[in-house]
Amino acid sequence: MSETIEPAQQGLEHAHAAVEGHAEHSDGGARRIAILISVLAAALALSEMGEKGAQNDYLTHHVGVSDQWAFYQAKTLRSGMYALHIDTLASLPNASDPAIQQRIEAAKAEQARLEDDEKTLGRKQLRAAAEEQTRQRDAAFERYHKFELVVGALQIAIVLASVSVVTRMRALAIAAGVLGGGGALYGIAVAAGWV
Repeated sequence: MSETIEPAQQGLEHAHAAVEGHAEHSDGGARRIAILISVLAAALALSEMGEKGAQNDYLTHHVGVSDQWAFYQAKTLRSGMYALHIDTLASLPNASDPAIQQRIEAAKAEQARLEDDEKTLGRKQLRAAAEEQTRQRDAAFERYHKFELVVGALQIAIVLASVSVVTRMRALAIAAGVLGGGGALYGIAVAAGWV
């Protein structure tokens, strides 16, 4: 009986050694993938911060654009009112009266001030400010969408890396590393303003 027990014990020892060796091998791979996932998660967190910052910039500039154009529109209406006032005064039967001419000149001066005034911002200055705010708003919106791509790529990379642990498919881990690395590099380029 000891003859049959000995080979069985040796077989169990070999099986146990094989399982331990396999466990060490898969544990090392799982550890590397866990590190990959943690790096991807950190890159994801930073990218989401950049995304939120770009979104806040967009909203801030969007409000500024609305304010600038509303102020521009108000100055346009006031300027139009002075033009109508000038026309009305000029059409009076006694338009050549010096008092009426003085009022016409004052209205023309006010209309000109509404058009171009460095101190109180005329229509010309408001238009330039609104166009600059619009440019900044559009740039922030573009940055926001670029960060959305980065966040999406990093989320997919984390999912692929997690699935590779369960399925033990090395190709998924490699794909996760490539996708996550590419996404992280693109995120750095977006944050630095290179793209």
